[in-house]
Amino acid sequence: MTKREEEDLIRRITGGDTEAFSYIVEANQKNVYNLALRMTANEEDALDVSQEVFIKAYTSLPGFKGQSRLSVWLYRITYNTCLDYIKKTRRFQTESLSDDDESPPVQLPDMRYEPESEISRRELKASLDAAIDSLSEDHRQILIMREYSDMSYADIGLALGLNEGTVKSRLARARKAAADFLIRSGTIDGFPRQKDERR
Repeated sequence: MTKREEEDLIRRITGGDTEAFSYIVEANQKNVYNLALRMTANEEDALDVSQEVFIKAYTSLPGFKGQSRLSVWLYRITYNTCLDYIKKTRRFQTESLSDDDESPPVQLPDMRYEPESEISRRELKASLDAAIDSLSEDHRQILIMREYSDMSYADIGLALGLNEGTVKSRLARARKAAADFLIRSGTIDGFPRQKDERR
């Protein structure tokens, strides 16, 4: 969808054409869902978050100034909605676990009959998730935007108010920090540092 097409859709929606919003949903629902799935690690939660994102987007659309692409604006809404959802969920889980009388018994998954390749895949995913979670908020956000939402450097810069050079340097540091975490955890083998490698 071009910027002009987005502007035309926004004018139609804010002018009362509610059906026009379906085009925005269709054009962006995959990226919104994929980001929500990456952050919540749960398909049902990702669906709930996606629905909430588009509700927020619809009600907030009259205030959209068009300073960035609509997809970038939706990304910011998705990312912030996910953060709020995760905080709320973790708080609920903590409260539930603090009440021993009402907490359900913990059931550990029986992995005896799972294929070894599936176990390895899950272990790798868990390690990658842990590596990303270990990053600072600035580095984690940029890494997710680039690797999981496939956003361009320009769009990331618009979303975060940064120039492209800063985006690239932060992304490089984020990737290196994630790789260092995986090396320390034994997930991947380390490689000798280059003599001219900057810290």
